[in-house]
Amino acid sequence: MRTWALALLWPIWVSAAAPEWLIATPDGRAVAGERFELIVSGPYGAELPDEIALRVRIEPAEVTIRLPATGPADAGRRAYAGTMPGGASGPITLDLADYPSNALVVLVARRDAMQRVTASGPALDEPLVSANDPVYFVIGARNGWDARFQLSFKYRLFDQSSGFGADQPWLAGFYFGYTQTSLWDLSSESKPFHDTSYRPSLFWKWERTDQRTWIDGVRAGVEHESNGNQGGLSRSINTVFVRPEWRFPLQRGGTLEFTPKFYAYLSNGENPDIADYRGYVDWRVRYDAGGSWITTGVARVGTSGKGSLQLDMSRRTRDMKVGPLSGYLHVQYFNGWGEDILDYNVRRPWTLRIGLAIVP
Repeated sequence: MRTWALALLWPIWVSAAAPEWLIATPDGRAVAGERFELIVSGPYGAELPDEIALRVRIEPAEVTIRLPATGPADAGRRAYAGTMPGGASGPITLDLADYPSNALVVLVARRDAMQRVTASGPALDEPLVSANDPVYFVIGARNGWDARFQLSFKYRLFDQSSGFGADQPWLAGFYFGYTQTSLWDLSSESKPFHDTSYRPSLFWKWERTDQRTWIDGVRAGVEHESNGNQGGLSRSINTVFVRPEWRFPLQRGGTLEFTPKFYAYLSNGENPDIADYRGYVDWRVRYDAGGSWITTGVARVGTSGKGSLQLDMSRRTRDMKVGPLSGYLHVQYFNGWGEDILDYNVRRPWTLRIGLAIVP
């Protein structure tokens, strides 16, 4: 296990190495749709260009904008300015697209009226259908080959520009979410699916827009989870949940997120002892090393002391220079009880799977 721990922590140590180019802002803040300034410092003797390409990561999307210089270079540094994308909100990550630079986290605020009233700014420019939980496909070997894949999206129920959404802006925070996770047995003759978990949900999402609020965001709602089987193989639960969100920009670049999900069971008749293995909290921590490696850990501890740990690591394939392949290289480690809801009270050997992710 020590070897696996070193392998999982290695990307974090690597990301801390000093880059050749450095970027900074005067105060680490910006306003969406307005001008902002960036200071660039290159290695000794490097020529600072008249224009730079800046990569802006607005989770889960990424855009590249060009910033012209505002004056000549001075003592190895040069100032550049441009317009912050209108869809940006909250903590975003910046780095240079053409040079190896540090990753800079900037807090972006919004000035539109609805943002001030509801503090649900990301919904303003977010499409009606957007990513929710990670989307991936991974393959591994555990008593034969198997695969695990997950699809997830959320749908904003009210359009804030018309109808009820315009009359009551807070309604734009309501979403329908859907996540489906499947375990696929690739070693059996007919390649059957071992189990599939279906998780529709209805929740309200809020995110802060100022520096005074002590929490960065919260989700609250209800969720159903079942595997669609009948008889002795049927599993289902209904829960009500609250998920607070805290995000911490790190000094060396990158972001640390703490987003525990607290839930209570409204019904669990087909599996009344599921809390013994899942408990009442999903402890989730996510480390984004400036848009390169993304590491997420989710731990559950049941009331009987039995639990599970899942670690997901993703790396952008474009940074690995693998050609036209898009998305993320994805590595997933699972150890513990109940990898799927059918076997919520079963523990199998730990497993490591590798594949691709669209949304890490």
